[in-house]
Amino acid sequence: MRSKFPSKWLPYALLFPTLALCGLFLYYPVVQSFRLSTYRAILMGLHRKYVGLENYVRLFTSSDYLNSLTVTMIFAFGVVVIGLSISLAIAMLANRKVRGARVYRIALIWPYALSPAVAGSIWLFLLNPTVGVVNYFLKRFFGISPDWMSNGHLALLAVTMAAAWKNMGYNIVFFLAGLQNVPGEVLEAARVDGAGPWRTFWSVTFPMLSPTTFFLLIMNLIYAFFGAFGLISVMTEGGPAQATNILIYNLYQEAFRFHKWGTAAAQSVVLFVMVVVLTLIQFRTTGRRVHYGGN
Repeated sequence: MRSKFPSKWLPYALLFPTLALCGLFLYYPVVQSFRLSTYRAILMGLHRKYVGLENYVRLFTSSDYLNSLTVTMIFAFGVVVIGLSISLAIAMLANRKVRGARVYRIALIWPYALSPAVAGSIWLFLLNPTVGVVNYFLKRFFGISPDWMSNGHLALLAVTMAAAWKNMGYNIVFFLAGLQNVPGEVLEAARVDGAGPWRTFWSVTFPMLSPTTFFLLIMNLIYAFFGAFGLISVMTEGGPAQATNILIYNLYQEAFRFHKWGTAAAQSVVLFVMVVVLTLIQFRTTGRRVHYGGN
């Protein structure tokens, strides 16, 4: 049955506010980024010179940019694997019927409500080499007190853990929703057939969580590429020695510190295309193993 409007212009009038906002704040900036990536800014952006694809050639022949690309891949892999694994384990525990379960679930979700700047500040205090809680326990039990922000490998590990923790509440919410939708009779049937807890999880629970896991895989990937800027800015500012200089922070430096607007625009285009390609690859590979239950 087709819906009828009193005027043929009414649907367009209802859509206009959304289309106007999307056009102004989404489509226009995207088009401008593609356009600006073919120019080189001169005199701090006061003048522009058309250079075609020169900015892209410079990027992929720059050792600094290739290093930033490598760091981003490692960072994204760590955020996705650590974040999803720990979030699923916590969600499994939080899904149990215990007294005060709602309080525990709210407490697990609250880190997601923090701003990246606040989350970064919290982790800076935790990892402080002198008064940090983490180093206190490491010193007491293992006799070591690492300086997290002065060592490149440790700094990358620190920001990866902080980013995974920051997004953990988001993951737990969706995993909890997925776990609560797993039919109890299916789990009971698996137990009757003699399946243990691990067998039940891998053969029944996890396959039924595949739509949720796939969705979170995509969202965590996007978060790792675009949403971790605040953490990096507060915790390391891309250092030490560019060890945590992920692509989104490198883009910020090129644009707002060095005023290389053309190169920064080219980086934004590359980042956009990269995330789209990775998402499509995941849809074609991981997506094939996703099972959507039907009636």
